[in-house]
Amino acid sequence: MKVAASSLRKGSVVDMDGKLYVVLSAENIHPGKGTPVTQLNMRRISDGVKVSERYRTTEQVERAFVDDRNHTFLYSDGDGYHFMNPESYDQLVATEDVIGDAAPYLQEGMTVILSTHNDVPIAIDLPRTVVLEIVDTEPSVKGQTASSSYKPAVLSNGVKTTVPPYITAGTKVVILTEDGSYVERAKD
Repeated sequence: MKVAASSLRKGSVVDMDGKLYVVLSAENIHPGKGTPVTQLNMRRISDGVKVSERYRTTEQVERAFVDDRNHTFLYSDGDGYHFMNPESYDQLVATEDVIGDAAPYLQEGMTVILSTHNDVPIAIDLPRTVVLEIVDTEPSVKGQTASSSYKPAVLSNGVKTTVPPYITAGTKVVILTEDGSYVERAKD
């Protein structure tokens, strides 16, 4: 299906010269003089090579058919990350390249949206937030106000973040999966 280059977003899958590419970032550039262009940074699905392409915003690009379905994360091993379709119980294995920065946030039993093309996983969409436990943080300093002073902390998945001073080790917190930032203390 042909679409305008300007309509492509992160996660879109494009068919160029018979090869599939997943869009890593798409930026529409409108110079003061000249034709507006869309700058696409993409990764070739077959071998992981990153490419950068520039299109006029009105140019047509072939968008590949992608099947987005809920899958349950089972486990990871040397082969990759294993997911199960809860409707058909079919299992898929996604490679490290497909999972990317999402790997630390995957939890057993977590429902994610897995994008597939011909039953091959090509992209993953995590839930917006996850609940994780703080395993290490500095003790709070007496007299420190609840202003915007945050302290470093290590989450149970090994990711480092910053949390308010009243959060202690062992506290469960809600974390934003897109950047690993603290949202709030988890409600029990």
